[in-house]
Amino acid sequence: MSAGKTIRRIGWRLGICLLLLVWIFHVIFMTEGGLAWQGPPAWAELSRSQQWRIAWETGPPQLWGNLTAVDPFALILSFLVMGLTLLIGVARWMIALRVQGLNLPWSRALGITFIAHFFNSFLLGSTGGDLMKAYYAAGETAHKKTEAVVTVFVDRVIGLWSMLLFALAMVAFNFDLLRSHKRLQLLMLVILGMLIVGTGFVVPAFWAGLSNRWTGAREWLQQLPKGKWIGRSLDSCREFGRSKRFFFKMVLVSTVLNLVCVLQYIILARGLNIAVPVSVWMLIVPSIICISALPITPSGLGVRENLYVAILAATPFLIPETSALALSLLAYAGSLFWSLVGGGVYLFLKDRQHLEEVTESGPE
Repeated sequence: MSAGKTIRRIGWRLGICLLLLVWIFHVIFMTEGGLAWQGPPAWAELSRSQQWRIAWETGPPQLWGNLTAVDPFALILSFLVMGLTLLIGVARWMIALRVQGLNLPWSRALGITFIAHFFNSFLLGSTGGDLMKAYYAAGETAHKKTEAVVTVFVDRVIGLWSMLLFALAMVAFNFDLLRSHKRLQLLMLVILGMLIVGTGFVVPAFWAGLSNRWTGAREWLQQLPKGKWIGRSLDSCREFGRSKRFFFKMVLVSTVLNLVCVLQYIILARGLNIAVPVSVWMLIVPSIICISALPITPSGLGVRENLYVAILAATPFLIPETSALALSLLAYAGSLFWSLVGGGVYLFLKDRQHLEEVTESGPE
């Protein structure tokens, strides 16, 4: 590749990185500015230019104050734990890849995961980066593009489903709390609804084979836009269902990932002197992560913060709202740190590197 072409390739990617970083910091500062504004008039009554000016005047010092309120050792340790969640996520994705007979080198899978995490910080929900991950996954193979893309979404769906199940399992250890905490009751009802919907998607996709049982279903699918791709995607899902150990291994790795996610918040809470039982963290952290995954705001920003404030500031915890907000923002700071690493990977990762396709061996 010529030097000029390399410079242009890196240049436009660098421009995208900088633009997205400015956007996400603007969103953070708007949140901080709205919380700091005392009025009158009310924050919503200010003009857009006034809100932006106040946000960029008050946002940076407010954010810095939140970051410096935590014990430095706890903050650094939480960043490392956040990085560990990415590594565990790579291990889970590679299980799905192997079922489809795709051997992606660990280094390449890690690079693609970092890029996906970078875009997760700017797209709606906390799963928007999966689109970029699917794009790069498809570029790794010449003959199994559909299967590669399906592994990305299967990995995410099972991961989310496992986290929903994990959160509901923790209800048994927090039953007394739930009886008195109305907001937490509502949160868990949402989680239950999401689990029911998720189960209704996972079971038919992996095991039901409905399109094969209904006469003419496949022919009907072929006539739909992207019908051939839909049919091939369903066949790929059946491969996961036929693998005897696949689902168990994915749920097991996901459970480890859930525990590490909770550990990050426990470490930060200790660093901020927030006293909440471990069993409670194991209930609310996975629940809020699942809600934040819904495509409402970029990276779930604002949704996640409001949920932590609403739950932790209420009885019986009575945690100051500023401390609950700081906890959420510091956890997001750990995610944003690794997003910056992902941005660096995005700048220099080659566009395509065909992986070895294992066609002689079937699923496990």
